Amino acid sequence: MCGIAGVYHLNKGNIEVSQLEKMVKDLHHRGPDDNGVEYFGHLGLGFVRLSIIDLSPAGHQPMQSNDGRYTITFNGEIFNYIELRQELEQLGHVFSTKTDTEVLLRAYIEWGESCLHRLNGMWAFVIYDKLQDKLFGARDRFGVKPFYYVRVNDELFWCSEIPPLLSVLSGPPEANEQAIFDYMVFNRTDQTEATFFKHIKKLQHGCSFTIEKNEFLIKQWYHLREAVAQSKGFEDSDEFFEAFKSSIRLRLRSDVPIGVCL
Repeated sequence: MCGIAGVYHLNKGNIEVSQLEKMVKDLHHRGPDDNGVEYFGHLGLGFVRLSIIDLSPAGHQPMQSNDGRYTITFNGEIFNYIELRQELEQLGHVFSTKTDTEVLLRAYIEWGESCLHRLNGMWAFVIYDKLQDKLFGARDRFGVKPFYYVRVNDELFWCSEIPPLLSVLSGPPEANEQAIFDYMVFNRTDQTEATFFKHIKKLQHGCSFTIEKNEFLIKQWYHLREAVAQSKGFEDSDEFFEAFKSSIRLRLRSDVPIGVCL
């Protein structure tokens, strides 16, 4: 499962370390195998790990590039990481782990934000570029992996779950009555950025964000309607079946036993 957490002071003030450590502690049930935190003064990144690919300590997060410029925390799985790794190796990248995390990090280093369109998988991640003091984060096309955030004064907090964020609110949590009404009456939960808590929002599926020059900007990088309109469809049932089997094969990549839930 894994989990990520973080805090960014938009006015470059020092963050309160104890707040991030508490969020990471509250996420322990998502990643009992390992955890880690990294601080950059105005930024803190936290992670808890459930080991799936490359069970060695090399998969520890937050993970940094060899030169220390980039740091990533990543929850999810890149199903086509082997193919991407081979492509990146041909471009001159030398890998030090067998993780899909490092593949994702190097894909961002090589292709920037456009790397998202090359990924086949499910993810919520953030990457910090220390040289440019830029934070980039993204969520997968359909929002399989969660990403919640809240702004408290000049600080932005994010997490894989809502409960750890409740501890950083400046007051008691308040119900978002409209979001609750939409769920109870229409069974709507993913149409907007709203959650059941008034001040806590979610990064919507197919969206990414940047924090640069004290600005927090969100944009949509994947549009389902556009993707469907541009697709050509399958010529026959055999072509569909081959694509279906390929999809399953990719998802069965793992260094631990796999369970299936139907």
